[in-house]
Amino acid sequence: MKRSKAHKDAAGKVDRDKLYTPADAAKLAKETSTTKFDATVEVALRLGVDPRKADQIVRGTVNLPHGTGKTARVLVFATGDRAEAAREAGADIVGADELVDEIAKGNRLNEFDAVVATPDLMGKVGRLGRVLGPRGLMPNPKTGTVTPDVAKAVTEIKGGKIEFRTDRQANLHFIIGKTSFPERQLIENYAAALDEVLRLKPSAAKGRYLKKVTFSTTMGPGVPVDPNLTRGLTAELDA
Repeated sequence: MKRSKAHKDAAGKVDRDKLYTPADAAKLAKETSTTKFDATVEVALRLGVDPRKADQIVRGTVNLPHGTGKTARVLVFATGDRAEAAREAGADIVGADELVDEIAKGNRLNEFDAVVATPDLMGKVGRLGRVLGPRGLMPNPKTGTVTPDVAKAVTEIKGGKIEFRTDRQANLHFIIGKTSFPERQLIENYAAALDEVLRLKPSAAKGRYLKKVTFSTTMGPGVPVDPNLTRGLTAELDA
C-alpha cells in the first residue's frame, strides 16, 4: 500500500522497536496524526485466546468516562410506548416490521452506528443477522442491546458506551476518543476499556492473555504500547 509523504514522516517519529507507556503513546499518536480533521484515536489489542472456540470469544461493553467524541446514531426496533420512549431518549431511527424489511434489503445502512431491539421483536430482527452481523451491529442481550428498556440503552450509547468483540484473528478494537482530547482523557478512557477486557478474560484461555497493544489515529501510524502496563496508567501524567 502506497503511503503519503506525511504518513511516512509521521511514521518516522515512531520507534517500532520500543514499547511506549500508554501516556507517551497517546501523546505520540496525537503528534503523528496526519489528518486536517479531528481524527479518531483507536486501540488494537492482540489477545491470547482462540476465537474459534465459543468459550474464548471476548465480547462486552463499557461506558467511557469521557465518551468517544462522537454522538452515535442509534436505530431502535420497538413498538408502542417503548418506541416513543426511544424517540424521547434521542434515537435516530425507530420502527418495527417496515424498518426490518428496509434493513433486510440493505437500505439505510449508512444512517446508524448502533442497533437496539426489544425482546419481543427479536424473532423478526433475527433474520437481519446476515446484514447486521458482519458490521458488528446485531443486537445482543449480553451487550445490553436487546432490552425492554430501550430508552436507557439509547441514553448509554449516546453517552459514550462502546461495544467490542474479538475478530477471527483474536484482535480486538475500540475507540478511546479524538485527537482533540487531552492525553489524560484518552488514558482514562483506555484504562476503563482495558479494565473491562481484563475482567472478561475467559477461564479457558491459556498462557499470556494480553499479547500486544497498539494506539493509532485515523490514517496515522501505529504506536506500540507496553502490554504489561495495565494499572495506575495516569500516574505518569501526575508526575
